[in-house]
Amino acid sequence: MREFVFTDADFEKIRKLIYQHAGISLAPVKQDMVYSRLARRLRARGDKTFAEYLARLEKDAAEWETFVNSLTTNLTSFYRESHHFDILAEHLVKRSATKPLRIWCAAASTGEEPYSIAITACEALRTLSPAVEIWASDIDTNVLAHGQQGVYSMDRIERMSRERVERFFLRGKGDRQGFAKVRPELQKLIRFLRINLLDRDWGLNGQFDAIFCRNVMIYFDKPTQYQILKRFVPLLKPDGLLFAGHSESFMHASDLLRSRGRTVYERADASRS
Repeated sequence: MREFVFTDADFEKIRKLIYQHAGISLAPVKQDMVYSRLARRLRARGDKTFAEYLARLEKDAAEWETFVNSLTTNLTSFYRESHHFDILAEHLVKRSATKPLRIWCAAASTGEEPYSIAITACEALRTLSPAVEIWASDIDTNVLAHGQQGVYSMDRIERMSRERVERFFLRGKGDRQGFAKVRPELQKLIRFLRINLLDRDWGLNGQFDAIFCRNVMIYFDKPTQYQILKRFVPLLKPDGLLFAGHSESFMHASDLLRSRGRTVYERADASRS
């Protein structure tokens, strides 16, 4: 038996709010997930009903941020979908004369992906201080704070080679044993910032050599996806690459992007060499 009454009307209101503010399209099967995540907020705020909590949202800006954080999913890992980093390395080497190289990780989560990008750049360009600028954004401020700290339990990095771990991480000692921190050289390459992909102004200037937007479009409906992709295109350099998640396809935006295979896309107007 549930601690709080959670009606279909409550769920529909939450679905509408998260869609309006974050573009996330919640399927009906997500009702139990929504209850479990937001019930924690009701307990924390002392609200007795979901209606009371939802009324709070209308006048509490800080709770809006927590509301969105609660309903976003942040499953990630170092070198997830590893073939993308092989493609990125080749792309960076080809473009190494262009400085600085600029990369946007548009769903940074707790930082594993942007740090994987940074490591790839260091290895591809054979230096711990490559001329690379990485923007790492997410809608969830909690995971961004984690990413900025750059501290991970050893089980998060154990799948990487021992050589890579020794080169790019500092092992914790004493009460930090069992944890590792990314080297400061990597942290200097990355700027973490909050971006809601539905915002009118992303605050990004110039174009990027690569954009990673992986495993986030699956939470948007097709019209929302198209509008975001339409805004990505002018931010990509003419020969830039867009990396998508393994279960994502942008064939409905073929006028904007052209597939290069393996969930990598280029601008539809890119010249073929």
